[in-house]
Amino acid sequence: MAVTIGVLALQGAFREHIQRLNALEGVTAIAVRRGAQLQEVDALVLPGGESTTMGLVAKRSGILQDLQSFVTSKKPLFVSVAVMASTSMGCTC
Repeated sequence: MAVTIGVLALQGAFREHIQRLNALEGVTAIAVRRGAQLQEVDALVLPGGESTTMGLVAKRSGILQDLQSFVTSKKPLFVSVAVMASTSMGCTC
């Protein structure tokens, strides 16, 4: 079964994530820069980067609301941003 995985391409190591994902059999990885692209993917990766900057860029580019909708859609989401990951686990560091 072929899977399309989006990689949020606003900031961070998105090129490296796309390259590694495309090396996997049955996976097509695409750079996601616009909200409409989220409708094309089966899963989404939020790559490492500076989370405050990423949030500001997402808001200014108009993709933030679409990202929030994607998260609530229950589609698979992989987050490698340390602050977001630690916050979701209840860390207040």
